[in-house]
Parts: sequence; structure tokens; C-alpha cells
Amino acid sequence: MILAAKIPVTIITGFLGAGKTTLIRHLLLNAQGRRLALVINEFGDVGVDGELLRHCAAETCPADNIIELANGCICCTVAEDFMPAIEALLKREPRPDHIIIETSGLALPKPLIKAFDWPEIRARLTVDGVIAVVDAEALASGRFAEASRADGNAPAHDNPLEEVYEDQLLSADLILLNKCDLVSEARQHALKAEIAAGMPRPVKVISLRHGVVAPDVLLGLAAGAEDDLAARPSHHDAEEGHDHDDFDSFVADIAPVRDPAVFVAQLRDVAARHDVLRMKGFVEVAGKPMRLLVQAVGGRIQHHFDRAWGASEARTSRLVVIGQKGLAQAAILKALAAP
Repeated sequence: MILAAKIPVTIITGFLGAGKTTLIRHLLLNAQGRRLALVINEFGDVGVDGELLRHCAAETCPADNIIELANGCICCTVAEDFMPAIEALLKREPRPDHIIIETSGLALPKPLIKAFDWPEIRARLTVDGVIAVVDAEALASGRFAEASRADGNAPAHDNPLEEVYEDQLLSADLILLNKCDLVSEARQHALKAEIAAGMPRPVKVISLRHGVVAPDVLLGLAAGAEDDLAARPSHHDAEEGHDHDDFDSFVADIAPVRDPAVFVAQLRDVAARHDVLRMKGFVEVAGKPMRLLVQAVGGRIQHHFDRAWGASEARTSRLVVIGQKGLAQAAILKALAAP
């Protein structure tokens, strides 16, 4: 009996708002004949990424080959969520040539990589590569580095953002410095040097804009990451699990918006006042047939009408809001409800 070749799997990781979904969207539209399958993981239970990627599903990656795991991090639910998703994809006919996994922005890649060493997975799949996407502007602004104390010593407490960001980089076989249109060329070079200096092994760092990169750069790395776990250290190697207690998330159901510009100003104020890390969702604008897509990384907000509401679709306005522990949910909801 001839055994089928292992299906390569690419894990795409990166902090909240780094541009993972945009990268995958470009990959889907430029698959070069590969039959792709996707597993998408979101921290909140508003499925923005899955909705956007299903909308651009193509013959090479039909909607049935896109599985969404919402309301939790895949690194904490490998057995409960990831394994059934993989089993479902492996039953697809024709079999996918390559599987892409988009982790949530708060996921730690290493527990997921470890799962590929399980006998029931190892025989059928291999981790072709771990791709870490980095938001150049967020890194340049110091989002992931705890400010030093006035006496010049290191901070007295851990920075959970920095730990998640570093764990994602430490597992990577390739690092994509995305959103380079938001920083100068000189700053790009400095950021790439900063990233390289913090890596325990040589890893290529590529600059890109809007998630545009050739598929051949991402796929076919043949890293076999499940056989190389020792070279991928983690801040959480000594832990049995990781429950993301440092972060909060909730869904805001809001009334139809009258003026998108005014609403965006409200979001920017909320982000600044409450140190919100991420907001994203779909919004109804009164009197408009189109749905407004809102994506916010801190106070940096993008919005556009992405498509018309369906004839039988509920025109609901929902945003997932993510921040560090202690997020002022009541105050944020009140601010978003203001006219």
C-alpha cells in the first residue's frame, strides 16, 4: 500500500491587527492552482475574518474548505476545536494541497505546533512553516515594549502584549514586517534589525505593504516545525496551559450609525480613553444599502462599505472589542451608544 504524502500546513500568526487576514485574502486570490483549505481562529465571537475570506472564496479554496473557530484561542483548545476541524478538512474530496491556519491575534503558536507531533496528526500533516506577521507602525510606536521606569531600570511587572508578540516571533520560520507604508524606509531597516537581534536563530524578515507577497515566498518552506520545537523557545514553556487571563473581550451591539465619520471619531476617542487594542465588525449605516466594515488597531481606524446587505440578512451592527484585563465594558458601551 502506498501511503499518501503528508499535507503541508502553514501557520500564520501575528498580534491583533497585524494584517493576517489581508495576507491570506491575497494568497487565496493568487493560489496559482493550489487547492487550499483554511482554519480561521478568532478571539471574539464576531466572525469578521471568516466572513471576509468566505466572500473571496475561489475555485481553489471553496467556502466548504474554510472552517472558522470563534470565541477562543486555538492554542488553548487544540484537542476540542483544532482536531475536529482538521478531521473535517481531511475528509474533503479532492484533498487539499495545502492547509492554512490563521491563529487569533492573542494565540501562542507553540502549543499548536506541538499538536503536529501527535501520532494521529504526524502521519498525515507537517508544519511547512510558521509565518509571523508584524505591524510595523505598532512596533515603531512601542506597542510591544514596556516603557522603562524613571530610574532607568526594567519595569517591575511583565508586559503581556510583549510576551505574546515575542512568542509569535520566536516560533517563526519567516517574519513579514507588514504595513511598511506607515513607516519610513530608515525606520523599516531599524525595525528589522531590532527583530533580528531578538531572535535565537536566523530568520528572514521581509518588508511588505497591504499583505502583498508572492505565494511561493510563503508556501513550500519545508520547515518541519514539529521536529524543531527546541529551537522555538516560549515565555510559557514551563506552563501546562495558557488561559489569556491578561486580556478581555466583549461584543458591542450598537444602533444604526447616521454618519460614519462621526462614528469613527467616537471609536478613536474610545480607543484612546480606554486603551483598546482592537475593534472590528460590521455596522449598519441608516439609509444605506451597503454594510460598513470597521477595523481598528488602537486609534488607527479603517472603514469602508464592503458589500450590500443580503435580502434576508439581519442588518445588525456588532463590534468585537479587545483590550487588556480590566477593560471598561460599561463605559465603552455607553460611549458607543452616544448619538
